[in-house]
Amino acid sequence: MPAFIHQLARSPGGVPKLPVPEAMIRFTGLEGDWQSNRKYHGGPDRAICLFANEMVEALQNHGHPIQAGSVGENVTTVGLQWSRVEPGVRLQLGATVVLEIVSYTVPCRTIRGAFSDGDFTRIAQTLNPGASRVYARVLTEGMVRVGDEIAVLPEARDD
Repeated sequence: MPAFIHQLARSPGGVPKLPVPEAMIRFTGLEGDWQSNRKYHGGPDRAICLFANEMVEALQNHGHPIQAGSVGENVTTVGLQWSRVEPGVRLQLGATVVLEIVSYTVPCRTIRGAFSDGDFTRIAQTLNPGASRVYARVLTEGMVRVGDEIAVLPEARDD
């Protein structure tokens, strides 16, 4: 089954990030997106935040009011083997955009409303490996659209 972009989302600051049908991804992040706290969010190594829609649905099935974009992700994916989306992995989104996963995100209290009990740590990599959002740097800029395919690229080699 191919992987694809389920949702693109941005906000003028903070969460939730709201859906858009297409967006330009720049080295600085998704065009039109901004983070309220730039100390912990944004910047070249945290330009794009990604999360799996399968994780969103699993949390919804446990009674949480989470929606795509409500925990701050710019790109919600479908079809990726999320446990394999880890630092060092490169993804191609659509025809041109290439991202490199840099780190797992550290959840903060601003996303607690997405959880029925307010426990935002359930998507912390340290407590629930494989359930975290990830941050990526942009290696190649370009336009992406909802429905664009996502490919996991072969491991980069230093020759």
